Amino acid sequence: MTQTINRSALFNGSCFALITTGLSFSIRAGILSQLGAEFNLSGEQLGLINSMWFFGFPISMIIGGIFYHSIGPKNIMKIAFVMHTLGVLLTIFAGGYVGLLISMLCIGLGTGCTEAACNPMIADMYSGVKVDKMLNRFHMWFPGGIVMGALISKFMTIMELGWQAQMAVIMIPAITYFILFYGKKFPESKVDEATSLGSNLKAMFSPLYLFLIVCMALTAISEFGPGQWVEVILGSSGADPMIILALTAGLVTILRFFAGPVVGSLGQTGVLLGGAVFTALGIYLFSVVTGPIAYLAAIIYALGYAYFWPVMVGAVAKRVPLSSALGMSVIGAVGMFSSGIFQPIIGNWIDNSTIDNTAKGLTGEALQLATGQDTLQKMMIFPIILIVLFTIFYFWQKGKNYSGASAH
Repeated sequence: MTQTINRSALFNGSCFALITTGLSFSIRAGILSQLGAEFNLSGEQLGLINSMWFFGFPISMIIGGIFYHSIGPKNIMKIAFVMHTLGVLLTIFAGGYVGLLISMLCIGLGTGCTEAACNPMIADMYSGVKVDKMLNRFHMWFPGGIVMGALISKFMTIMELGWQAQMAVIMIPAITYFILFYGKKFPESKVDEATSLGSNLKAMFSPLYLFLIVCMALTAISEFGPGQWVEVILGSSGADPMIILALTAGLVTILRFFAGPVVGSLGQTGVLLGGAVFTALGIYLFSVVTGPIAYLAAIIYALGYAYFWPVMVGAVAKRVPLSSALGMSVIGAVGMFSSGIFQPIIGNWIDNSTIDNTAKGLTGEALQLATGQDTLQKMMIFPIILIVLFTIFYFWQKGKNYSGASAH
């Protein structure tokens, strides 16, 4: 008897895999100071440990995308589970710096495998506007996992439970997705031509895909850039940076759950253009306000970037279908790489602004606040460029229909 595809189990398993990613992101951040104290690590060493997560993620995404059709999403998710488990165990039993580097690389590889397998699998299981709806509901669990991980880490730290116990929590959603996937039949790719690596690469060199690549680099830094510096900027402004982080991540989780009707009515191009406008406005407000009004800025900023990542992936799935799993993996990897590439540039802006403001006689918290706000005003360039690009995208794609995709 032919085994049917249990879409509910596969989708729920994908969500728990992404919760694993979110937990690893925030718990890793939550235990960083404890790792530094226990192993006598410098700030630079802790930064390199962190970077291993970002290196592993795009590497396994691209490799997973290349081999998606030959080994299938089921085997990629088996690798993800092995990498997540190894990463957690190697962290718990790490003897020092090198062990922590390897363990964080393993976790990064596991999270990249999750994106490489689940994005195209969800695109293959659903069609039309439902692809956007389900991709957004899948991607809501990354910020959702971050919120959960931040609260769990904070609570366990207050209860004086060690970093080893906090890392072990990551295995709960990991074991859950393994159970949900176990023994299930996975979907076949919808586009026969997409099984050819040659046709994937040909599609990826199309003007539309290359345009989306440029947009993805800018949407990713618009999403991840300001978050990296929010504590520096708002730590002296009277607003609580952790509440800002929880507020934005929590709101993005809710917005992605209700993405279906939003994308259905505005279309992918309308959502992306509107998102760029709100992101620019949110970053601008961050750069000029202090105190409680910063929470309003956080809400506007979250409204802006909420749909960027999943709708960009959905745009590739619908508008460049022959790029297939590889196209979706590469665009996600570009997003992660760009977040890393732009960080030194932003750091240089901070260094230069610190020198300029020190020359003006500012010191202490006033210096920190002025420097952070100057840097944020420079960061506005990313969403401002996106407003131009997504306006072009809107008119370029207007009236075109992609297998049930919204005409605009």
